[in-house]
Amino acid sequence: MTTPDPSSSQRYNAKAVEPKWQKLWAGRNSFRTRKAEDAKGQPKYYVLEMFPYPSGKIHMGHVRNYTLGDVIARFKRAAGYNVLHPMGWDAFGMPAENAAMENNVPPADWTYKNIAAMRAQLQAMGLAIDWELEFATCDPEYYRHEQAMFLDMLEAGLITRKKSYVNWDPVDMTVLANEQVIDGKGWRSGAPVERRELTQWFFKITDKAEELLQGLETLTRWPDKVRLMQTNWIGRSEGARVYFPIEGMDEKLEVFTTRPDTLFGASFCALAPGHPLTRRLAEKDEKLAAFVRECEQLGTSEEAIETAEKKGFDTGLRARHPFIEGHSVPVYVANFVLMEYGTGAIFACPAHDQRDMDFARKYGLPVIPVVAPKKLNEEERAAFITELAETAKDAFDGDGIAVNSDFLNGLEVTDAKRAAIEKLEEMGLGEGTVNYRLRDWGISRQRYWGCPIPVIHCEACGTVPVPRDQLPVKLPDDVSFDKPGNPLDHHPTWKHVECPKCGQPARRETDTFDTFMDSSWYFARFCAPKAETPTDVQAADYWLPVDQYIGGIEHAVLHLLYARFFTRAMKETGHVNLEEPFAGLFTQGMVTHETYKTPEGKWAAPDELFWKDGKPFLDEGLSVPVTVGAIEKMSKSKRNTIDPTAIIDQYGADTARWFMLSDSPPERDVQWTEEGIEGAWRFTQRFWRLVTGEPDALCPPETPMPALDGPAEALHRTAHQTLAALTANLEALQFNKAVARIYELANAISGFKPGDEAAGKWARREALEILVRVAAPMMPHLGEECWAALGHKTLLTSTPWPVADESLLVEDSVTLAVQVNGKRRDEVTVPRDADPAAVEEAALNLDKVRASLEGKKPKKVIVVPGRIVNVVV
Repeated sequence: MTTPDPSSSQRYNAKAVEPKWQKLWAGRNSFRTRKAEDAKGQPKYYVLEMFPYPSGKIHMGHVRNYTLGDVIARFKRAAGYNVLHPMGWDAFGMPAENAAMENNVPPADWTYKNIAAMRAQLQAMGLAIDWELEFATCDPEYYRHEQAMFLDMLEAGLITRKKSYVNWDPVDMTVLANEQVIDGKGWRSGAPVERRELTQWFFKITDKAEELLQGLETLTRWPDKVRLMQTNWIGRSEGARVYFPIEGMDEKLEVFTTRPDTLFGASFCALAPGHPLTRRLAEKDEKLAAFVRECEQLGTSEEAIETAEKKGFDTGLRARHPFIEGHSVPVYVANFVLMEYGTGAIFACPAHDQRDMDFARKYGLPVIPVVAPKKLNEEERAAFITELAETAKDAFDGDGIAVNSDFLNGLEVTDAKRAAIEKLEEMGLGEGTVNYRLRDWGISRQRYWGCPIPVIHCEACGTVPVPRDQLPVKLPDDVSFDKPGNPLDHHPTWKHVECPKCGQPARRETDTFDTFMDSSWYFARFCAPKAETPTDVQAADYWLPVDQYIGGIEHAVLHLLYARFFTRAMKETGHVNLEEPFAGLFTQGMVTHETYKTPEGKWAAPDELFWKDGKPFLDEGLSVPVTVGAIEKMSKSKRNTIDPTAIIDQYGADTARWFMLSDSPPERDVQWTEEGIEGAWRFTQRFWRLVTGEPDALCPPETPMPALDGPAEALHRTAHQTLAALTANLEALQFNKAVARIYELANAISGFKPGDEAAGKWARREALEILVRVAAPMMPHLGEECWAALGHKTLLTSTPWPVADESLLVEDSVTLAVQVNGKRRDEVTVPRDADPAAVEEAALNLDKVRASLEGKKPKKVIVVPGRIVNVVV
């Protein structure tokens, strides 16, 4: 058994200690996961952090994320669980292609080199990970199973191929999902996104919209904000489909609206630029075609649509009003109407929708108020209607009653909606329906470094699935990035194959999967990463759902919603037997740091600065002052990052881990400061000295408990109370509170003054052992070194979690506030089971209470057991 270095009894040497224990853990397979069949009767616990992209370097966000998960994994393992805590790599994507173009290196070489570097960095953190389960999504052995599941889902009708308007990134030259468009720009390139019509592969996620919405109600261990974000993204809305017959044409314009109560206020209809009717009209009208092209350059985000100048093109068509006999409204093509929402056509009620109001005022269209506030009298209502119709710039979108609306007049909005729908259905011009904001998930991407889509296109046979015995369809290694666009399209041979059905020349699909598909099922693969099928259903039944999933709030919609859908698709195709993949979700805060700017306005990095009297300078001579800016999320663009490897080299992994856990609640942002990391380092040194500084003040290990005197009994009680409270904190993921408990117990041990020598030695050892054991999930290397220093021959990693003595958790005494005529004067400590008469006597004997009485006899003394004593004079 490895023993601590005796020369380091006063100073903990993390640089020597941490590699030693990491090597020993690896050699003993300390974190090996037991298979389900080998763990009968043992509860399981699956803790998973969102796996990283192999960029080449870990950052402080990684340190925080994986420290949180590691504490849980170590705690649950010690508590007797069979723990699954794996690591993998989300390895496909554009950065590898960009690196290939910039550095003339194959994406695979760049990716696997980065994986090796980051694996070493993560291992230096001392993470309790079963590295035997590791895989990367770019491994052909992984993506062949992804291709197999695609074929299963295609056969099950969960996937379709259709023409659709898509978000096109002109820099990355690929399609983006709506969720990957941030403020109208590509989430990676930052380029303004365009709209193009392409034929794409889609997951029919809209078929599961209601199911995904209802499923959120079962996720009670998810943050409310994440569930709300998904609820809003799915966007369920109840309304009506309304049919406006088009004059002079044998067809009706279909519109979805959530406000059928405002139909009497309709002043125009509008089509999306991509609406089928728009396209037909544009074929014969070059001015309309030019307008459509202009609309396609508009940003795709809702913010861009809302803030852009509202523009329209009058088609000359008119649509007959469903309720007003003989009345029709003009039909425009408008830049603010999207094909992806509703039916791609709207009726506009300018008085009660700001977007419609802006458009109507610009083009001189009528504004017809049909809802008025409830509390107005007749005269006030008439003035309100006149102003809204003639001069108001702001639409009225509040609640109220129907006006100017024939049979709806006087009804409140909810009742008016119901009555309007009933009338539409009676007339055959509409029906009540439910609509969703959610769109189908487009999974085609025009790039090389992704999983090939396993289909072949044949002129005679159409779209043909690749035979399963030919999977995986591997990416070619010899691609060139010297031309814009997808290298798979340019490859001279890869895409040319024979049709599996007819044997005639055909071509492979050259689009690859959206990388969110890779991360939508990796948690299931970890259950049995060597299985010959995509999942081992028996293993998945044992391990899933993930008990605790940890990752950033930025994935609330993209990754988490897709993974929930994909799990349902896997259930439908027989790969798993559940629908919700993550039972518990924790979204950690970001790591922030000050920002710095040079006199020229350029960003400066923290490691470039020289400090004097709390002020930063750019040069050692302190002649170039630097401005301290806002505290922001660490980012390369603002150069306010700290290199975790440098911190670990200087202070040790445990110090970095301790800082990440102790500074603030884990769901909030944590500010990285030099003072903070130095404070964490000082505590590791103090911890080491506390454990090893007085070896003669400890009894030998396993010494039976002697009779305890007052001081020893008090420390004994404090240690067990700390243990119980800290265990509850870890169960609740309250890591900063757990850290506070450790500080409190360390202070109690430091201040311990024993009475009886034998009792004191035993109580001190017990308290130190509890301290070391509960701190070990957070500072595992220091924990092992201290455990060995305390004379133990076993690994702390394989030592069970201590159990608190419940008899010590109840205090024998209680402290009560004492009031005189409602004003607090003192407090009294009495036995918990003291009768009211004894409590009253103790309270009245307090000096401050006697002084407040001024010799008067109390009229009444009220004793509220366990809470307060109130003396009434």
